[in-house]
Amino acid sequence: MSLNADSPTVGQTRRVADWTPLRTILAQVEHSATFTWAELEALVHGLPHSAYAHSAFWKGARTGWRGFSTTDVRVGESVTFVRTGAPPRKPAPRSSPSAQADRSSPGDVVLIGCAKRKLPTAAPAKDLYVSALFRKGRAYAERLGVPWFILSAEHGLVAPDEELEPYDLRLSDTPREYRRKWGADVVESLLAALGSLDGITVEVHAGAAYADPIRDGLRAARAQVVEPLRGLPIGSRLAWYGDHSIEPTPPSADANIGELIGGLLAADRSISPTEFLESGAASYRSPGLYSWWVDVSGAADLSAGLRAEVEPGLIYAGLAGATRSGGGKSKNTLWGRIKTMHLGGRHEFSTFRLSLGSVIAASRGEREIDEPALTTWMHEHLRLIAVPVADADSLGRVETEVLRHLDPPLNLDKVERNPLRVQLSALRRTYGRKRRSGSATPAG
Repeated sequence: MSLNADSPTVGQTRRVADWTPLRTILAQVEHSATFTWAELEALVHGLPHSAYAHSAFWKGARTGWRGFSTTDVRVGESVTFVRTGAPPRKPAPRSSPSAQADRSSPGDVVLIGCAKRKLPTAAPAKDLYVSALFRKGRAYAERLGVPWFILSAEHGLVAPDEELEPYDLRLSDTPREYRRKWGADVVESLLAALGSLDGITVEVHAGAAYADPIRDGLRAARAQVVEPLRGLPIGSRLAWYGDHSIEPTPPSADANIGELIGGLLAADRSISPTEFLESGAASYRSPGLYSWWVDVSGAADLSAGLRAEVEPGLIYAGLAGATRSGGGKSKNTLWGRIKTMHLGGRHEFSTFRLSLGSVIAASRGEREIDEPALTTWMHEHLRLIAVPVADADSLGRVETEVLRHLDPPLNLDKVERNPLRVQLSALRRTYGRKRRSGSATPAG
């Protein structure tokens, strides 16, 4: 990647970029916005060297542009930011700053209280807390499709993907002065993340020890505060989530391509294969698009098998249930494609599984694909995003456009050939089982 004349050279230093002005502008963007390189430089007071030198800088969810993903990154020229959550709402009239907002209206941002039960090792905050109540709160926030954060007794306001070590601190056990400062820090952090809270509805899903220190500060910032679980015992809180499950409305395939790309790139909404299977068929009984993501250790395995660098992050994207070229309706769904084909244990029925199995077998020096070991590897190293789409007729055309923008390394169709894909094709020929006449062609 070549650097332009204004980019930093080795030995140069830059001041730390201040992303607050960019977040303030993005907070008012409904769908997508493109900034020239000069505009970005001026907004953040100097981009860091890694913005020029490493493509990974612009991939995935980052605090610098929280709530957005990037696409069409042209180093030295421009960057397009695509909203991954709901667009901002216009301020609604209210009787007074202290009035409780309508409990039936979902929030513009959701705050989830942390939990005592945690994993024993460091993990992204959204995965660190393992109580049933936290998991239900997380699922609710993710299905709501708005920005959400965790209220941590130790760390204050925490983004879902921020990695935390396990800790043992209950906010209710801390002194009053600690809670007062903690609450002020949370409100300040939320202001920095969103740019403004004026007219924003903040939905707080936490006990009194967490809600009390931030309530007045949020209202002072002209936010509307909703506390749907306030005063409810634990059993009633769990039941509330069951009564307020949210069924997402699938977008049309003719919707803004940028929105679909943003959804597939929303790394903070990715789930593990186990979480996908536990969600059940009802959540994914429709056509749609999906993307698969690999962690650092898994990317190292793929790099070894392909003898080429595979970066952690997005590695594959595809569709399920598109109308066939002859006009026939497909009965396939996201659930059927991912559960039965990708995670089903037989690479004959999935081009993605065949690709992964071939590369992993090569990395281990094995002569054939070990199906159970491959399934285990997928559960350990992969996450996925599934985006339901209502219009199956246009899904194939949309996939073509999506792949043009995303260019995932393990896709072979509708993308340009490169040395990595040439090697992948060779491995697939080596490890793919010879199919008997009349056997099915693998799906995506």
